[in-house]
Amino acid sequence: MDPQTIGPRQPADAEPPAHTTDTGVTRRVVLAGALAGGVGAVAGFAGGRASAGGGAAPGIGELSYPFRGEHQQGVTTPAQQQMHLTAFDVTARDRDSLIDLLTAWTRAAENLTQGLPVDSMRVSKSAPPDDTGEAFDLPAAGLTITFGFGRTLFRDQQGRDRFGLGDRLPAALAEDIPRMAAEKIDPGRSGGDLVVQACAEDPLVALHAVHNLTRIAFGWATVRWTQLGYGRTSSTGAGQVTPRNLFGFKDGTASLRGNQDELLRDFVWVAEGDGGGAADWMAGGTYLCARKIRMTMEVWDELPLRDQENAVGRDKISGAPLSGGDESSAPDFTARTPGGSPVIPEASHVALMHPTRNAGVQMLRRGYNYTDGSDELGRLDAGLFFIAFVRDPRQHFTPLLARMQFDLLTQYLQHLTNSVFAIPPGLAEGQIYVGQGLFEDPV
Repeated sequence: MDPQTIGPRQPADAEPPAHTTDTGVTRRVVLAGALAGGVGAVAGFAGGRASAGGGAAPGIGELSYPFRGEHQQGVTTPAQQQMHLTAFDVTARDRDSLIDLLTAWTRAAENLTQGLPVDSMRVSKSAPPDDTGEAFDLPAAGLTITFGFGRTLFRDQQGRDRFGLGDRLPAALAEDIPRMAAEKIDPGRSGGDLVVQACAEDPLVALHAVHNLTRIAFGWATVRWTQLGYGRTSSTGAGQVTPRNLFGFKDGTASLRGNQDELLRDFVWVAEGDGGGAADWMAGGTYLCARKIRMTMEVWDELPLRDQENAVGRDKISGAPLSGGDESSAPDFTARTPGGSPVIPEASHVALMHPTRNAGVQMLRRGYNYTDGSDELGRLDAGLFFIAFVRDPRQHFTPLLARMQFDLLTQYLQHLTNSVFAIPPGLAEGQIYVGQGLFEDPV
């Protein structure tokens, strides 16, 4: 593919980029054709790249996941150790330009997730290379790239329907998450028109993906905010051990796993008819709910172990509920101390958040730790970047968040950001860009 066919990158305030090449072929046609053979176009480079790594023994770095499928990758995929999530505001002025961006992103993501560069290498040394190159010698490292749409893509803050999508806004995305206690929400680091979640076992691989997708977006979209995460705080793979959060407790013991198909159908994957026929383009998709939660670790660290365990409702070492057993044991909320008090305090995190206390509602959690340095008093600016995938935020996220206001943990937490994105279904054969069903007329 001639790398110049994607067209010149324009500043955000420039006139909309032309949609034809010098030969008169539309850019979308060029991109669509490249998608059909994009992976093959760089196969020769991949062969050389594999040997460039010094012949290291195969391992977790060589993991790769299919990009196409019924659902997008990066949801039920076994949670990787590194995350780089970025939200964008669209500056493109028309629907065709937005589709061009999604097409270019899809093509790049399909290559990147297989350990390939964004595009074939340029022959000319007088032009910038298509791929920035920082991951040339690295394998795929389990990279997944997940794309989503924010509410403002359908109608912006002024109520404008910029891309003719207003009548296809899912009802589940139309409502804001209500204000909760212990919040100091930063609007500038919340929301956005588009979101890209890149997860990998190698932080440089995830950074490389977001770096190149951001570069591709120039003239079409600008970065609104970004968040790096490390050390997964939940398990989505059936064989993954439960990780610990920055308070030192096992986190997400009772959360959904990627092999629980029946529960995933009930609580994660959107079905046809959810929210009305206008939103059927979301069937097979899900909703990403994200919250950045600062943890006041210096205060927590000085609590007696008993107080820590009573706030969580679990043994700090084993992860077992305070009612006994091991980590996988069901909590017994009827158990009483000799004095008659609940063994698991009623305001503990487990007592308030466990599915059995919430009509069986579950979330697929996929959060990460974050650290943004230290504040002016030397306290760690760190905590949990909470991510959950749910079928309907109104039923499967907001009610649980409301209950968390009464959680004993809340006094040691502060919620800083709040975002919800519609994650469309996976890329079917014959489709050329993620979310294509949104832009096609309903049948």
